[in-house]
Amino acid sequence: MISPTHVTVTGVDIVTPSHVITDGVIVVRDGIIQEVSTGSRSGPDVVDGRGATLIPGLVDTHSDAFEKEIRPRPGVVLPLEFGLGSFEGRARAAGITTIFHGVAFEDSDHESRTVEQALAMCELIDAQRRSPCALIDHHVLHRLDVRDPLGLSALESRLDQVETSIVTDRPLVSFEDHTPGQGQYADRSWYERWVSGNRSVDPDEARRLVDDLIERRDLFADHRATALSAVSTRAAGGRITLMMHDPTSADEVSNAKAAGMSIAEFPTSLEAAAAAKDTGMRTVSGAPNAMRGTSHSGNVGARELIAAGLCDGLASDYLPTTLLGAVQALTTDGICSLPTAVGLVTHGPATTVGLHDRGRLEVGCRADMALVDFTKSMPIVRWVVSQHERLHVEAP
Repeated sequence: MISPTHVTVTGVDIVTPSHVITDGVIVVRDGIIQEVSTGSRSGPDVVDGRGATLIPGLVDTHSDAFEKEIRPRPGVVLPLEFGLGSFEGRARAAGITTIFHGVAFEDSDHESRTVEQALAMCELIDAQRRSPCALIDHHVLHRLDVRDPLGLSALESRLDQVETSIVTDRPLVSFEDHTPGQGQYADRSWYERWVSGNRSVDPDEARRLVDDLIERRDLFADHRATALSAVSTRAAGGRITLMMHDPTSADEVSNAKAAGMSIAEFPTSLEAAAAAKDTGMRTVSGAPNAMRGTSHSGNVGARELIAAGLCDGLASDYLPTTLLGAVQALTTDGICSLPTAVGLVTHGPATTVGLHDRGRLEVGCRADMALVDFTKSMPIVRWVVSQHERLHVEAP
């Protein structure tokens, strides 16, 4: 057994932010990268990478997969503890060493969500983050349904609690409105098709269900301003990092920036992404979109944004394996170089959420790493090193 905090990796292609080092060597001491070079090494702490590619551990800033893990099919609800443990193993196997779990603050029969479940998920994620048994570094992405008064109340309670707890990093909050007819589903016909397939109903019934959903949500349209004021005040005070979810236009981005939002998450148009970059906001796109080459809801393709230099990072959204899948697809299809593609799932997202100690295989950085074989039809993760366990062994 070789300790991940004291290891030397040889015989690998090391992906740095700017280039690839062939026949590379990385020396890790006390969990920090001490040397990045070439050549050979020998000794009891040496791992031979056998020509595979060494990249930083992936940083996923938006994953809804924990929520899906506890409800794998209609009528089946698994215990939260089992769901988080099960998903943690799958995330690590996908090369992820830092993850932000999307927790939806809303009461919705349509989505099988409650504020009680949201608070319980947050409590469990916090506990896992402190646990010496955790395989990766866990964080919460607080997803606020801006038309849900109960969701806002629960979120404010949660944020007040975080400010007095052991969790010291600034909470990440996403300002979201998924009402069909705007945002991600500006063309509601895409949402109707999703409802039709997900609920196994015909198009007319799907249209009626969407009409009912819009009517119910419109009853709380005025609450959006209340929610915006609450989170903007916290952002202005440096108490949270605030995201704008699914911005569609330059005007929306301008308003978001004025409200203290610093990240444009999943911009739906080239116009919105360009405006975000012009105003200094960071941008996040979907890895499934980048891997497939198209948006599932008819919006701008992530590849177009990447080619235009308008994407700072990719998030898995609902499927963790798409992060490395996107890296391979982007390089195979000539959209960008391997260092650029790897950066979109490592140091790009790490910088976006303020984690400047990871995401780069450089001297002085945290030695979260993944050894990947990119020579097959899909990437295969051979080995993962996460420093999270070492960093939290003293926590209760």
